[in-house]
Amino acid sequence: MQTITQDGTIQTVITTFEMSPGTCQDLLDALTDAYESFISKQPGFIAASLHVNDAQTRIANYSQWTKREDFQAMLRSDEMRARNRKINELCRSFEPVMYEVAATFG
Repeated sequence: MQTITQDGTIQTVITTFEMSPGTCQDLLDALTDAYESFISKQPGFIAASLHVNDAQTRIANYSQWTKREDFQAMLRSDEMRARNRKINELCRSFEPVMYEVAATFG
């Protein structure tokens, strides 16, 4: 389960994907499979969630990792490189960005 805190011990990665409504479900299926089959089993993985906008033109992926290096190692693996090539074919663009939690509310 994701816990959002300012303690600075967790690396947060937010990836946004832009696609047409016609490929949204295909991309969501590919991302779900990637998490269930591979990403969630990688060292340092804590949790992730996928969010789809109402128009089905964007997916936001929120993931948490123990260390920056764990996320980078997952991205550099042969398995994820192959999956990212398929993911790239399903969307116009995607960009993973690492963030530090600056504030939480509620």
